[in-house]
Amino acid sequence: MVSAILSSRRFWLIMAAIVIGLLPMIFSDSYWRTNLIVCAINVLLAVGLDFVLGYAGQLNLGQSAFYGIGAYVSTLMIMKLGMPFWLAFACGVLVAGLAGMLLSIFAVRLRGHYLAIASLGFAVITYQILLNWISLTQGPLGIYAIPPPPPLRIPGLPVIEFNNLANLFYLTAGFALLTYILLDQLVRSPIGETLTAIREDEISAASLGINCQKWKVLAFAISSAVAGAGGCFYAGFVGTLVPDAFFITESFTILAMVIVGGMGTLIGPVLGAILLTVLPELLRGIGDLRLIVYGVLVTLVVLFMPGGIVQAGQRIAARLRQRAGAGDTVSRT
Repeated sequence: MVSAILSSRRFWLIMAAIVIGLLPMIFSDSYWRTNLIVCAINVLLAVGLDFVLGYAGQLNLGQSAFYGIGAYVSTLMIMKLGMPFWLAFACGVLVAGLAGMLLSIFAVRLRGHYLAIASLGFAVITYQILLNWISLTQGPLGIYAIPPPPPLRIPGLPVIEFNNLANLFYLTAGFALLTYILLDQLVRSPIGETLTAIREDEISAASLGINCQKWKVLAFAISSAVAGAGGCFYAGFVGTLVPDAFFITESFTILAMVIVGGMGTLIGPVLGAILLTVLPELLRGIGDLRLIVYGVLVTLVVLFMPGGIVQAGQRIAARLRQRAGAGDTVSRT
C-alpha cells in the first residue's frame, strides 16, 4: 500500500505543491527568496530544453536566445506600448515559440552537432541584435524600471502584490509546476511516444509513416515557448534587462542542468536546475574557489553518473530493493 502511494505521480505532485508553499516560510530572508525565484525560472528553462532534447533528441544550444526573446518582447510591449503584463506575457511566449518554429523549419534536416552549431549560431545572432539594436533594446545600457506582474485581486481576500518576493515565487513556481504537469502529460501521450520514436531512430520512424519534420518543429516550438515564459518572468522579477543576461553561456548552463539531472525524464532537469542554481550559493563562502569546486562536482556527476541524478537514484533504489528481497528470503529460510 505504501509503495503504491509513493509510486503515484499524483502523490509527488501534491508533495511538490506543499514544498512550494512551505519554502518561502522556511527561507524568510530576501537573499534566499531571490534564489528560490531564480530556481523556479531555471526549472522552466531546463524542462523546456529537456522536451526537445531528451524526448525528440534535438540538440538545441539556442535556449538562451528564446529566453531573451521572451524577456525583451514582453518588456518592450509593456514599456513602449503600455500593454498589460499578462497580454505582453502571452506575446513574449508566442514570439519565442514562433522563433523556435522558424529556426527548426530551416534546421530540421540537420542532426547532432550540425543542429547544435545552427542553434548556437542563432543564439549568437540574437545576442548581437539585443546588444546592437540600441534604438529598440537600449543595447548595453539596458532597460530599467520594468514593472512586476500586476496585483491579483480576489474578492473577499487581501490584494496579492507581486513586488513581494514570496508572492512572486509562488507565481513563478506555480507556473513552473503547471508547465511540468502539462509537459508530463504530453510525453506520456501518443505525442511523447512519437517524439521518442524519432529520437531513437528517425529513419525507422519515417518508415512507419511518421512525419518527423513536423513533430520536430512542434517540439522546438513548445520548448522555445517555455523558455520565453521563463524570460517574461525574469524581466518582471529583475526589473532590468541587459543583453549579457542572455549570452550564449546561458545555453550551456541550461544544458548542464538537463544533463546533470537526467535527460528524457523531466524530473531530472528539475533536480538539475535546483542543484546547479543553489550549489554556487552554498559554495560562496569559499570565495573564488567555489567555481573550481562547482566545475569539479559537475564533471564528476557527468563522468560517474552519465544518466544523471535520476538514473543514479533509480539504480540505488533497485539495489536496496534487491537487498531487502534477499534479506526477506534469508529470514524465511
